Amino acid sequence: MRSGLIVGLVIVVAIIIGCISTFNSITSAKIEVDTQYGQIENQIQRRADLIPNLVSTVKGYMQYEEKVLTEVIAARAQIAGAKTPEEMADADNALTGALGHLFAVAENYPALKADGHFTELMREISGSENRIAVARKDYNEAIKKYNVTVSTFPGVLFAGMMGYGPMAPFAAEESAHNVPKVAF
Repeated sequence: MRSGLIVGLVIVVAIIIGCISTFNSITSAKIEVDTQYGQIENQIQRRADLIPNLVSTVKGYMQYEEKVLTEVIAARAQIAGAKTPEEMADADNALTGALGHLFAVAENYPALKADGHFTELMREISGSENRIAVARKDYNEAIKKYNVTVSTFPGVLFAGMMGYGPMAPFAAEESAHNVPKVAF
């Protein structure tokens, strides 16, 4: 009788320890996802903070390119208003496209390309692009670990009770899947 009670207590304690361990694993994975997303936001904000300097440098040279500058400024504002990872991804894609357009138009202004401040800003923005790519990769790795934790046993048993479910990774926009057309 007494040994049966001890075995029962051992089983109950093991189950409680397993539940606590699973809870901690899920919570840790979620915190890592949030931390990595914060790094994406940090790097995107770093790049966005360079935009006013870039716009003011370019403005003097590109007197007739107001549309391009407006597009860059609007895309930067979209980043500031992003509330979810999906909105941030859309805003980041818009800013990347606007900057690409700006840099393409800048090719028509040799004096601008020779400006040291513009060149340094281009380097800074290029460095930010690389940092954003690394932050996205780290975020997607954290999402993968989190999704494995909440989708496999025993996490799958507790994730739903805790209000956690699988999360989507930071993905490229749909146009990235199209093969670019090159015409000579």
